[in-house]
Amino acid sequence: MAHELQERYSDLVLAKLRKVLVLKNGVVFNNDYEGSPAAGSVKIPVRDTEVQVSDYDKANGISASTGSTAYAPMLITKDKAVNEIIDGYDAEAVPDNLVADRLDSAAYSLAKQMDTDGGTVLIAGSTITGVASLTNTNIYDTIVDIRTAMNKANVPGDNRYLLVTPDTMALILKSPEFISASSLGDEVKQSGAVGKIAGFLVIEWNDTTANLAMIAGHPKFATRAEEFSVPVHIQDLNGSGKYIGAVAVQGRDVYDHKVLRSLAIRSVFVPSVLTLSTTVGTSTAGDTKVTATVLTENDTLAYKKNPATTCAYGVTSTAYSGTSMTSGTAKVISGCVVGDIIEVVEFDSNSKAVAVGYVTLTADDIKA
Repeated sequence: MAHELQERYSDLVLAKLRKVLVLKNGVVFNNDYEGSPAAGSVKIPVRDTEVQVSDYDKANGISASTGSTAYAPMLITKDKAVNEIIDGYDAEAVPDNLVADRLDSAAYSLAKQMDTDGGTVLIAGSTITGVASLTNTNIYDTIVDIRTAMNKANVPGDNRYLLVTPDTMALILKSPEFISASSLGDEVKQSGAVGKIAGFLVIEWNDTTANLAMIAGHPKFATRAEEFSVPVHIQDLNGSGKYIGAVAVQGRDVYDHKVLRSLAIRSVFVPSVLTLSTTVGTSTAGDTKVTATVLTENDTLAYKKNPATTCAYGVTSTAYSGTSMTSGTAKVISGCVVGDIIEVVEFDSNSKAVAVGYVTLTADDIKA
């Protein structure tokens, strides 16, 4: 019975989580991987080439071609837990409505955190561009330019999405080219999209990353791996030596995200974005050197490795609590591994964030 409850509780959390997520599976991320996230690593199939087509010879037939699929390793670095005490109940006597309420709340919080983590990975792994300005008269042209770039990169035309911030959504809604969601059918509404423009499903995403306007992409080129390492359950705490007549809702969920092809995910910043470059560190293993070009002379820079949240516009340098860049533009960062995300923030003369830049480290960036 206890095992059945664990499965039922976990299913409830997953159902709520799937509903709350803005960066939904199948819309923004795919779930195409092999292995168990609970083991700490999975393998993602990567194959950009298509099946070869040849002329057929009626007399001699056709020689068979061979196809191979490469697998990219994906480390699972996110491990989140639910552990909330429900005092005054024995494990068998917790009311179902109380359990459901706490599970609902836990799933909502987990979904918000998963969206935050997924968004950071999307931005850091994307092709980043800056545009001078966006208005309701040029927003459509900007989106068409993104569409053209994705077409040239051979990104499939179907199932493309456009994650837009509320300010950008306001411009799209005022654009004469915008198509109302009412004409798109139930499938689009269920995906969380609010409309379609230039072939993109438009999804409003309340992200506060400094100067970010939108992210365009295709779910084929970004993966989410997720699994309960400990199914959600009601845990009797009587054996703890501290709690008497108390129980807790507990469970652990492990997950992570990976961008497979940067040209298929495109982030647009307005009015500007920091340009970052990386080189191998020259001192000890695990070192990488990150260099940024300030947008305004005498502005200062600070960085974080694997930030819990992306930096919002206007945040003060004190509140940001990052590490200052030496010489104003460069920093050797130690202890790096493949997949680490480096966020660099530019602060103006008032010590307020005015721009950000992101880079995802590869083996070529880190001293072996």
